[in-house]
Amino acid sequence: MIEFLRIGDGFFSCNLISTGQSAGKLHFNRKAVPGESSEFGIVRQLVSMKNMFKDILTNLFLICLGSLICAAAIKGILIPNQFISGGITGLALIVYYIFPVIPVGVIYFIMNIPLYVLGWLSIGQRFFWYSLVGLVVFSLAVMLPIPVFHIHDKILAALLAGIITGGGSGIILRSKGSAGGLDILSIMLLKRYSIRLGSTVLAFNACLLIFTAFRFSLESALYVLIYMFVTSQVLNVVVTGLSQRKAVMIISTRWADINRQIIDKIQRGVTIVRGQGGFTGQETHILYSVVTFQELSRLKDIVRQVDPRAFVVVTETMEVMGYGIGNQPHW
Repeated sequence: MIEFLRIGDGFFSCNLISTGQSAGKLHFNRKAVPGESSEFGIVRQLVSMKNMFKDILTNLFLICLGSLICAAAIKGILIPNQFISGGITGLALIVYYIFPVIPVGVIYFIMNIPLYVLGWLSIGQRFFWYSLVGLVVFSLAVMLPIPVFHIHDKILAALLAGIITGGGSGIILRSKGSAGGLDILSIMLLKRYSIRLGSTVLAFNACLLIFTAFRFSLESALYVLIYMFVTSQVLNVVVTGLSQRKAVMIISTRWADINRQIIDKIQRGVTIVRGQGGFTGQETHILYSVVTFQELSRLKDIVRQVDPRAFVVVTETMEVMGYGIGNQPHW
């Protein structure tokens, strides 16, 4: 067993205690850090391993939970109402309605193979393996005997299905993987062209809507349109809306005091830009900072207290990259 003893403020001693007849050995493949004891190095590596396993379990939990939620919407609402979904799931449902002898999960799994090749080559192995788990879980989940949601109004059924699917897809994309389908393509476009996830899904699904209108009925296509729109909006909220960042520009004669209080009280960085008044011609300083939605009210209180006459502009951001304040998912 391993015994940890605290021997100082912030330092630990690690002892390997053997039990039984044979002594145990603990091996770590780690380069020594100058000035660091071997015992402290062991502790650091154990903590690193613990964080790694915690990260893996968290991501697997998000992927499995989101996949089960999406499957509940498909089996409980979409299939009983003869609706289609978006992306590869929609194609799988169309094939299922034409050939009902083939399970939806099997169709979905087969159609995802080309996209997973793209995911392997374009995004990375970590994303691939997490997404492979999501694909397997989702394919199996849609074959489970999920209870049917008895909703007689088709519009209400489309709304509820969109909320459930958007929430489930958002939970999956909060992890470091996906459940396959358009998630892979959406992430590729987001990373390369900064196209929002919900926008990619909505645009791609236009083709499915046209096919649905001709193959089934215009009324069915309109119900599916409602479902897809709600899905995209909920998806955007879950993935980026809850971590929205605000960009703030402040013009004040007491810019130095405001700058110091933002740094001390909110712990956010501030960029100072030299400017000139267009009317007065006087030189001024512009403070630029990016804060979270929760921190915005505190920042405005600081500005009001220091300089009630300050000129403040608050704008929304689509994405923010950077340590500490970034809101991009870690795919």
